[in-house]
Amino acid sequence: MTGLSPASERAIILAPLGRDGSLALMMLNEAGYSGMVASNLTALCEALEQGAGMLVIAAEALRGVDLEPLLRYLHEQPAWSDLPIVLMTHHGGSEQNGSSHLSGLLGNVTFLERPFHPVTLISLVSAALRGRRRQYDARDRLIDLSESELRLQRTLETLEQQVEERTAQLRNNEEALRQSQKMEAVGQLTGGIAHDFNNMLTGIIGSLELLRRRVSRGKLDDLDSLIDLGVTSANRAAGLTHRLLAFSRRQSLDSKPVQINELVSSMGELLQRSLNESIALDMRLDPKLWTAEADPNQLESALLNLALNARDAMPGGGKLIVETSNRHLDNVFTAAYGTLKPGDYVELSVSDTGCGMPESVISRAFDPFFTTKPIGQGTGLGLSMIYGFARQSHGHVTIHSEVDKGTTVSLFLPRFVGEISPATPLDPALLPFANSGETVLIVEDDPAVRVLVSQVLSELGYAFVEAGDADSALPIIESSQRIDLLISDVGLPGMNGRQLAEIGRQIRPDLKVLFITGYAEHAAVRGGFLDPGMQLITKPFTFDLLTSKVREMIHIQTSE
Repeated sequence: MTGLSPASERAIILAPLGRDGSLALMMLNEAGYSGMVASNLTALCEALEQGAGMLVIAAEALRGVDLEPLLRYLHEQPAWSDLPIVLMTHHGGSEQNGSSHLSGLLGNVTFLERPFHPVTLISLVSAALRGRRRQYDARDRLIDLSESELRLQRTLETLEQQVEERTAQLRNNEEALRQSQKMEAVGQLTGGIAHDFNNMLTGIIGSLELLRRRVSRGKLDDLDSLIDLGVTSANRAAGLTHRLLAFSRRQSLDSKPVQINELVSSMGELLQRSLNESIALDMRLDPKLWTAEADPNQLESALLNLALNARDAMPGGGKLIVETSNRHLDNVFTAAYGTLKPGDYVELSVSDTGCGMPESVISRAFDPFFTTKPIGQGTGLGLSMIYGFARQSHGHVTIHSEVDKGTTVSLFLPRFVGEISPATPLDPALLPFANSGETVLIVEDDPAVRVLVSQVLSELGYAFVEAGDADSALPIIESSQRIDLLISDVGLPGMNGRQLAEIGRQIRPDLKVLFITGYAEHAAVRGGFLDPGMQLITKPFTFDLLTSKVREMIHIQTSE
C-alpha cells in the first residue's frame, strides 16, 4: 500500500456557529484522530486540495452560501474515491428537509443529530475513516494494475518486435533454403538433361555423318539401318522432352472421357509381354467403375511406366496387381495436397511384391532425374512424369511402400461429369493426297520446320503459301488467295498463332486451323485453347501424323 500522508486521514470540520467545531475537534483528538477546523466553505475547499479522510459539517454552514466549489470537488473525484461526510443536524430542526436535499448533492453522507454523545461521533468518524482506507487500498490496487498493464504492454510490444524479427529471419532463411533447393534441382535437372541429350544427339549426328560418307562414296546399301538409328535417337529425345513437360505440367493434354477398365484390359497383352515370366499379372477391375476424365495416351504411358518400375523392383519374380476402384476424397484427404479438390475420383493402383522403398527414397521419388537404378538403366523421369500428368489432370498420385514387402502407386483422376458423345469413325479410305487446287497456308518462324512441312505437303500434291510470322500472314489471309487450311505455330514472334487464328476467322469465318507447337503456355490444356474447327499436334511429330491431320481437316471442310 502506498504510504499515506497525515492530511489524507484527517477530518476537516466546518461548524462556524457556536462551539460545535472546537468541541468536535477536541473529541477527535482525545480519541486519537487528527483534524482541523475550517472557518468557512472556501477554507474547507482549499484544505480539501491538501487531502482529507472525511468531512464533518454543520448543516447550517451550507445554507445561503455558494456550494459550487464543494460540489465540483466531489463530482470530480477519481473512480476509487467517495469522500465520507458526517452532516450535523438538529433534531426536529427547520433544516431537516434541507439536509435531506443536501444528501442527494453531497453523496456519501451520514447524519448526526445534535446534541450527540461523544461516543456516537467517534463511532461515525471511525467507520468513515475505515471506509476511506479501503478506498485508498482500492486506489493502490488500481495503480498496481495500471503499472502491471503498462509493463505487460511493454512486454507484448517487445515480444511482437522479437516475433517480427524472428519471422523476418525465418523468411530470409526459408528463401535462402528455397533458392538452394532450386539451384540443386536445376543442377540435377540440367545434368540429367545434358547426359541424356548428349547420348541421343550422338546417335542422331553419328548416323547422319555415316549417311553422308556412304552417299558420297556411292555406297547406298544398308542405309536403312543408319536411318533407323537416327530416327530412334530422335524419338528418344522427343520422349524426353515430353516427360519434362509432363513433370512441369506444361504438356498439351487432350482430356476426354476415359473408360479406364477398357484401357487397362486393352493393354493387358502389352503389360504381360513387358514383365518377366516369373511375374504374375493380376487385374482387379471394379465392374461398376466410373468414367474418368484424362488424356488416354498419357494414361497409357503412365500405366506402362508403373508396370516397368514394378518389374524392375521384382528381379526374382512376384506379383503385379493392377486395380481400379471408385473413390470419394473428402476435405480431410484433400487438405494435405494443396490444389486437390474434394469430390469423386477414379483410382488406378499398381502394386508389386518387390523390394520396396525406404522413406528417404519415397520422399524423392517424384523428383526429376532421381533414380536408384544403375547408370544407363533409367532416366529418373518416369514417376516425375506421372506426377506432372496427374496434377495437370486435376488429380493426384500417392506412393505407399514398405521395405521387403512391396510398393503401391495410386493414381487419382477426376470423375467425368457430363454426356459422352460417341466417337465418329474415320474413313479408312481417306488418303493423304491432295485434291486439285487445295492450298495450305504455313506460318512458322523456324525456317527448317517451315521447309520440311512445305516439302512434305508438296509431295502429296498440295499447293502452299509460306509466312515467317503473323504480320506476314495477315495480308495473305486478307487477299483472294485460296486457303483450305491454316497451319500455324503457336509460339510466333509478336502476335502468336492463337491471335492470328482469331483474326483470320474474322476475315474467313470457315477457316480451319491446325496448330503445331513444342511448348505453349495457353495450349497446356486443349479444352480451354481450341475452338471448333481447330486441332493441335505437338513437336516433334511424324509426317504421317501431320499429313493425316491435314487430310482429315480439309476433308471435313469440303464435306461440309
